[in-house]
Amino acid sequence: MSGRVPTGSIIPLRSYSSHHPVSPAYSDSVPLRPGHTDPMSSSNPYASASSPAARGFNEKKKRNKWLWIGIPILILIIIGAVLGGVLGTQLNKNKSTSSSSGSSGGNGAAGSGAVGSNGGGGNTVNTGVPTLIVNTGVNSAAATETGANGEVYLAVATDTYMLPVYATGTNTAGYAAPSTYSSPSSKDSWPTDPNPPSNTSIRAHPRLIAPAYKWTALTTGGLIANDPYLKFWNQTIVNNASSTLGDDPTPYTEDGGLSGSGVLDPARIIKMKVKNWAYAYRITNETKYADRVWLELTTAAGNNSNVPFGANGTRWNPDHFLDLAEFCNAFAIGYDWLYDYWTDAQRDALMWSIINLGLSFGLAALNGDSSASAYSWWTGLPKNSQVNGNWNCVINGGLTMAALAIVDRDPTNTASQVLNLTPSSARLNCFQGAYSDGTWAETANYWYFGTTGAAEMSSALTTAYGDDRGLATSNPGWEWTSLFHIYVQGMTSLFNYGDHGPNKYSTTANSLMYWANVFNQPRYALYQRDHYDASEPWSMFWYNPAVSGTWWDGLALDNNFNASTGHWATGRSSWSDNAGSYWAMKASQLTGHQTHGDLDIGDFVVDAMGQRWFGELGSGQYLSDGYFSTEAQNSERWLYYRKRTEGQNTILIGAQNQNVGATPSGNYGSTGTQQGAAPSLNISSTDTVFFTTDMSSAYNYTVKRGIRFLNGRQQILIQDDISGVPSGTDVQWRAHTNASISISSDKATATLTLASQTMLAQLLNAPSGVGFSTAQPTRVAGDPPVPTGPNTQEDGDQSNPGVTVLVVDQSSTGAAFTYQVLLNPQWPGVSSSSYVTPTNVSIDNWSLTSHN
Repeated sequence: MSGRVPTGSIIPLRSYSSHHPVSPAYSDSVPLRPGHTDPMSSSNPYASASSPAARGFNEKKKRNKWLWIGIPILILIIIGAVLGGVLGTQLNKNKSTSSSSGSSGGNGAAGSGAVGSNGGGGNTVNTGVPTLIVNTGVNSAAATETGANGEVYLAVATDTYMLPVYATGTNTAGYAAPSTYSSPSSKDSWPTDPNPPSNTSIRAHPRLIAPAYKWTALTTGGLIANDPYLKFWNQTIVNNASSTLGDDPTPYTEDGGLSGSGVLDPARIIKMKVKNWAYAYRITNETKYADRVWLELTTAAGNNSNVPFGANGTRWNPDHFLDLAEFCNAFAIGYDWLYDYWTDAQRDALMWSIINLGLSFGLAALNGDSSASAYSWWTGLPKNSQVNGNWNCVINGGLTMAALAIVDRDPTNTASQVLNLTPSSARLNCFQGAYSDGTWAETANYWYFGTTGAAEMSSALTTAYGDDRGLATSNPGWEWTSLFHIYVQGMTSLFNYGDHGPNKYSTTANSLMYWANVFNQPRYALYQRDHYDASEPWSMFWYNPAVSGTWWDGLALDNNFNASTGHWATGRSSWSDNAGSYWAMKASQLTGHQTHGDLDIGDFVVDAMGQRWFGELGSGQYLSDGYFSTEAQNSERWLYYRKRTEGQNTILIGAQNQNVGATPSGNYGSTGTQQGAAPSLNISSTDTVFFTTDMSSAYNYTVKRGIRFLNGRQQILIQDDISGVPSGTDVQWRAHTNASISISSDKATATLTLASQTMLAQLLNAPSGVGFSTAQPTRVAGDPPVPTGPNTQEDGDQSNPGVTVLVVDQSSTGAAFTYQVLLNPQWPGVSSSSYVTPTNVSIDNWSLTSHN
């Protein structure tokens, strides 16, 4: 649920829980080796490292307090942060002719030619949002602010899922394709860097992400005053900083012990607060913010006698190395952004904390030293195993930020040695986290952590030295991982397969603004600036105020992300109307996801009329025994309901899990509809997209599944063709929902009701005696027991309150059969006679016209 909270609340952007394991104790004695002058020299352990297939790791466990199935996110948020997500632009006559293309990035979005109408009239009045909107109603207050480049507010509200709401209408006046102004106002664009750095001449402080000339441009240069986005984000950040000045120093609160999930939450809270306070000081020149940074960092260094903060030597907790990396990041920001404020003694104190509590451990791990063997798994050494997930990104990002901050002051040469190693480690691991089509190797939520850490690293290297050592371009798929994020966002929430991760705090989707610059893709920045999490300091420096246009213009409604390791597809009825329809379905391999995946081939979600009708249960108990053991068939992870096949929206045969070695194939077709410039588009009755997958290798029987739009994207058909299942074996169609369900007497129709909306599910052409029923989201009778261990308090399945499983269940007769489930959202103003009943077409024969 979302709701109002008092102004001044901090922004924990999500509230989930997670993490990888690391083993116990590390010696305080850290041998330092001579610096490496060549990052790819033979003395660099990453120079010749191979990149074998990704593997899982024995993660430690963490509590998960949240049930996720598409219900609105539980968020604490200051009102201003919501307002910051509803800004937009209009066409300006001096925009450049160069723009990002209307293609989907070469990753499988088929079809050319938009069929959406761009003509006609309609209401396209742009209005602003002066207060928090928690429903899809439109705020009628008119926007009075226009930026120097002609920007005005485009979105008109924020809905209960914290997504921007746009006006309706087909008038294209004031809308344009994504582009960059060729001649932007000097008061609403970044000036040229007057003192660009080089590899032989590091930039003076501040050098991390926010160089001095950008601070000047924001303030005396007039950017904040003349750009409505920057103006509002700035106000929100300073308000957040002010509202937390009186907070006690962040306590050292462990989650599941130091070798469990450690002190990651405190580390990220400190990073978030330090970033806000340091920003506020540089913008306002009010020393109260800088002094509050000093109190926070002094405490986190263990030098506040009133607040205990961990054990000497290991207080930043290398046992759970993410914690250490985020502390490094926080100290780097505080040291660098406030460098001119600190005395030499304060600079030295911060520097030695960074070296002794952070970089010394990082250097040992990156060098593959035996002293670090208990916590260095994230490097991939010594086995040369690729760690293509968020851990490597966050850790290398934090270590790099810290090393860059102090490299010209460090008398031990530790920072220099770290900087020789982190780029190659990240290149081989972190930056392989995006598949060739942009899909993130872990899950849609872990994308946030990985891409934020990567952006921080790439950006900091660039602002300090002038380039990012080729990181962003080392993997062609990285350019498209921002597009993955855009498509994996449904009408209500993400396609939230697999685990969802820990509290995000200052981790946002604002890396889209950075990658927009790196890859010349203004669409990414235009998309993200409309979202509520845009109001934080990185946006102030990554956002290019010269971008222009409507982010959805020319963007295909459908996409097929077809890398076999993470194969999935999606379709929707609109980019700008969250009351439309959306589906997404997986057909990916089940291993190679850093032990964050589920046994979920064929899993799907469905949104319509502003509701998620079928959704995901999400993470289990991260602190449960065996939760992160392996991805093998006999892994204890697959004993937990939320990870088992029965806990997914797919087919369950004989109450058995899917085969982890399955290699499903997929087939995709789309009419190629692209949304035009206008927020509304007309869709023909034959406009469609479909996705089919052969899931047989997951079951050892012939099982094929398909999903498609019917009737101009108003209805959704899910079909399963099944054969070869031995007689007497139970076969279930399962889908998890928050809706209340009533079933007709003939069991052929299930009526789902959710938030005063209704959807009918019809079972077509079912075998005799087979119909809908419901079940509780609990373990199937006969399932093996969940693991038990020393941490019995955290063992067992989580309950799933408010969730019902819609089921079609039958005992196989040995003959081939088909399940056809037709989903009919009861759209306002659409009569029952307007709905269609499809013919029974075998999945092998599906095409764009097979159901016309």
